[in-house]
Amino acid sequence: MAGLTIYPAIDLKDGQCVRLKRGEMSEATVFNTDPAEQAARFRAQGFAWLHVVDLNGAFAGRPANAAAVEAIVRAVPDLPVQLGGGIRDLATIEAWLARGVRRVILGTAAIKSPELVREACRAFPGRVLVGIDARDGKVAVEGWAETTDVKALDLALRFEDAGVAAIVYTDINRDGVMAGLNLEQTVDLAWALSTPVIASGGVSSAADIAALRQHLDAGIEGAIVGRALYDGRLDPAEALRLAAG
Repeated sequence: MAGLTIYPAIDLKDGQCVRLKRGEMSEATVFNTDPAEQAARFRAQGFAWLHVVDLNGAFAGRPANAAAVEAIVRAVPDLPVQLGGGIRDLATIEAWLARGVRRVILGTAAIKSPELVREACRAFPGRVLVGIDARDGKVAVEGWAETTDVKALDLALRFEDAGVAAIVYTDINRDGVMAGLNLEQTVDLAWALSTPVIASGGVSSAADIAALRQHLDAGIEGAIVGRALYDGRLDPAEALRLAAG
């Protein structure tokens, strides 16, 4: 059985590597002023992917930390990067993929421009993810500033036949607060879909990794880990060992 992929997160705000609490930009903690150096550190620790989010871009609706993203890609050319935040049209998708980003994550666009998701999947098979960020089960968009009436599962089901490589599912209320993963909701979503699910929001300990590892058969493909790696609560070597099984 294949293991669980761990995606260490680099969230970019004003060119720096930060972590937020529950998506609040005012609750940003700076962990590294050099995102490229942070990427190289994650690579040295043995991680096989990077998860990068342009936070300013998510609010602005267009890329806002392009220089930092490009520096990350240059710093770790052999480490695939998946990028979200402010990607709202095909031209931006094409531009990022051309610059070396391996996969793009469409969040707000999945709600507001569903045909863009389908078009992108057709144009770039295997390189498009849908990000579903939920607050109390309802999808939030525009950098989590706006909560819709759409249920997370309903949105995911809309793209089951689109060719999406994976769904990145984030429980906003758990994000960045070290409260633990919303395992039940994440696993339920994975069982309901044929599309793989990447868990995000609240992974705070080795126990969370071990618990997720028990649900690979549900379709859990990986986990995004942020603050727990930065504050030392989760040891990289232990996380990778548990994920590999």
